[in-house]
Amino acid sequence: MTELPAPKLPDRHYVIGGERFLARSLEPGLHVVATPIGNLRDMTLRAVETMAAASLVACEDSRVTRRLVDHFALSVKLVPYHEHNASEMRPKLLARLAAGESVALVSDAGTPLVSDPGFKLVEAAREAGHRVIPVPGPSAVMAALVAAGLPTDAFFFAGFLPPKTAGRRSRARALAAVPGSLVFFETGPRLAASLSDLAAELGDRQAAVCRELTKLHEEVRRGSLAALAADYAAAPDPKGEIVVVVAPPGEAPPPAETDIEAMLRAALAGGSVKDAAAAVATVTGLAKRDLYQRALLLAREPG
Repeated sequence: MTELPAPKLPDRHYVIGGERFLARSLEPGLHVVATPIGNLRDMTLRAVETMAAASLVACEDSRVTRRLVDHFALSVKLVPYHEHNASEMRPKLLARLAAGESVALVSDAGTPLVSDPGFKLVEAAREAGHRVIPVPGPSAVMAALVAAGLPTDAFFFAGFLPPKTAGRRSRARALAAVPGSLVFFETGPRLAASLSDLAAELGDRQAAVCRELTKLHEEVRRGSLAALAADYAAAPDPKGEIVVVVAPPGEAPPPAETDIEAMLRAALAGGSVKDAAAAVATVTGLAKRDLYQRALLLAREPG
């Protein structure tokens, strides 16, 4: 019996700068694709080719993703995957992966899984043994950190703050000791109140409000939390996508000599010279050798 030839898949093309290119085939798996946060020219070549070659593209809002599809002349099936239909769509997407297909996951803007329902799909795909392939690119978090001019050696992304004052202040208190810059997403109507609550709980740290990054009306405004809160409270609610970056807590001043002596005396009351030096070194960060010598002198004082 003669075997029938496998059906030929349609060629997948994309267009950049008026030139048409053939997309290479994709390996099966879930391809997590970062898309522009505003400027379509930020789309990477790999991201375009991945979307072009995918069996289907799972997206938050097909109207938003359609702009990319039309801009690059892609011929690809779009299926909705968002917080309201995720539980229904997830098994269907997993079934496509189980059939050996390539599924591209995109968000409305930026890198999927950052404040969107993609995490559960990635988790389920991994548990089912499917490959998850990141296709990195634009990120509002990284763009804001770069533009803010605040420390970037360590940072913590905290997503959206709670909508009400009590919740915001509680969350800010929980983050106060984080030894790095804090990054939040925020909306225009809540921005002034959120900045005020952050100032109340974090102190008057330096901050940056980054709005509409990579878009026509991009704006980055630097100042103290209190000053920024006052500025935005006195103006109409800003529009567009907003990222707030807050500087890390300031370094604590070194302990005074009298404080060090008091700590050593307290430690000596319950332990040896060696133990006292080690305990105070842990608290202050001072050299254990120097503290040992000082503790030794204190221990020899007539009681």
